[in-house]
Amino acid sequence: MQTNIAAVEAPAATEKRNKRNNSTFADHMKSYIHHPGSGILALLTMLAAAATFAMLLFLVVYIMVKGIPYLTPSLFSLEYTSENVSLVPSLINTFIMTVVSLVIAAPLGIFAAIYLVEYAKKGNKFVGIIRITAETLSGIPSIVYGLFGLLFFVTTLKWGMSLLAGAFTLVIMVLPLIMRTSEEALKAVPDSYREASFGLGAGKLRTIFTIVLPSAVPGILAGIILAIGRVIGETAALLYTSGTVAQVPDSLMGSGRTLALHMYVLSSEGLHMNQASATAVVILLFVLVINGLSGMAAKRIAKGYG
Repeated sequence: MQTNIAAVEAPAATEKRNKRNNSTFADHMKSYIHHPGSGILALLTMLAAAATFAMLLFLVVYIMVKGIPYLTPSLFSLEYTSENVSLVPSLINTFIMTVVSLVIAAPLGIFAAIYLVEYAKKGNKFVGIIRITAETLSGIPSIVYGLFGLLFFVTTLKWGMSLLAGAFTLVIMVLPLIMRTSEEALKAVPDSYREASFGLGAGKLRTIFTIVLPSAVPGILAGIILAIGRVIGETAALLYTSGTVAQVPDSLMGSGRTLALHMYVLSSEGLHMNQASATAVVILLFVLVINGLSGMAAKRIAKGYG
């Protein structure tokens, strides 16, 4: 008897839902008819979304088609030579550069955001100066950062063309990005979370690290992912600071090229354009893997505190 009742109720519920969806669509159509401007804006929004997706899909497919045929075993040799132009040393250098840059920039950016959101008083002029400075630094061309790194880290501090000089230059580049995205993520956490924690007797610092930060993890990781993308794709700043040596240095004080710089050098020489296209595929896959791992980590952390 219960099975029969469920069998009767299921189609009824489906029909009711379809009627509700149809009525909603009809209401939207009436709204667009009475207000043509809304319909035009909706159409422009859909066209913009479709164009963005089409451009992204075309870019990915184009890179894959141009580069995959040239992903040969010689391209993944352990050592770079003029015959195989291996990208493995550059891949290792890219990983080292990314890790060193984020280990320095991420804590600084997140702690600065915590101060701006949780500790600084509203209307503080110093906070306003910090935000304006961060936004200004975000818009400076990377070549300017490269020249600064050359003059300060390479020449003044006598670090020479090295991975360390390149990493510190990238820290200055991505620090404003991490700080601003972390700040917005912390602002998005409802004040009720903080009030509930204070009501249970938790202190300021404990509330921040056990309630606020875990809730803001997805937004903070989004900024870190953007920073990773900028580090991996940077060429101009590293050209003047880390150098273009196609090998893995013995220490951070040695010179080495990243994947993006490797692709730039190959394409500028004009002798290995096919290998440069294959390197672009590896860069794309490298970014996708890092983004995927970061997204999984964000979901796991959010679920752990959910």
